[in-house]
Amino acid sequence: MCNLYRMNRSVDEVARAFDLAAPLGLNVASELYPKSNGLVIAEGGLRSMTWGFPLAQKSKVTGEPLKPRPVNNTRSDKLDSFMWRYSFAERRCLIPLTAWAEAEGSKGEMTRTWLSVPGEEVFTAAAIWRASDEWGDCYSMVMTDAAGDAAAVHDRMPVILAGDDRNTWTSGAEEDARALCLPYQGSLTVERTSERWGKR
Repeated sequence: MCNLYRMNRSVDEVARAFDLAAPLGLNVASELYPKSNGLVIAEGGLRSMTWGFPLAQKSKVTGEPLKPRPVNNTRSDKLDSFMWRYSFAERRCLIPLTAWAEAEGSKGEMTRTWLSVPGEEVFTAAAIWRASDEWGDCYSMVMTDAAGDAAAVHDRMPVILAGDDRNTWTSGAEEDARALCLPYQGSLTVERTSERWGKR
């Protein structure tokens, strides 16, 4: 599952790439972890939202509420579950990104492996969003089975969308959007690094 991705293009660059207006004052990170503020394309515009739906937690010892946990990935085969189904039906969006990372290696020694679409300065992953009391508007990345280059790194990968599929995902019928939740069939650039996974 994806717990780290990069968006190292400016808001203006993303706006130009997708022929959108560039709102002023968007607060977004360039290296994104769960609960970071990220850039999304929702309702026809660029917006800043928190990465992850808040999941309420309680202490197993005291029963007292704990800080909510961000659920930042949505499995495509679970879109009908209670947590996701209304957002999938009513609020689908796109995540612009330049690469996503997976952890490889032994426990305690894991490093970052970055995956990206060759020739694309910015590409898009499928996502859903909703409003929350805890963090305001928030989003979750939709994941599917990995294939091709990505399968050598992890068994899951983001649903990557391009061209007309972007509009189908955000505005099309549910059954048409669901049909897009497939492994990416194109080639990917895989960059294995010596960067520690947990260096943050």
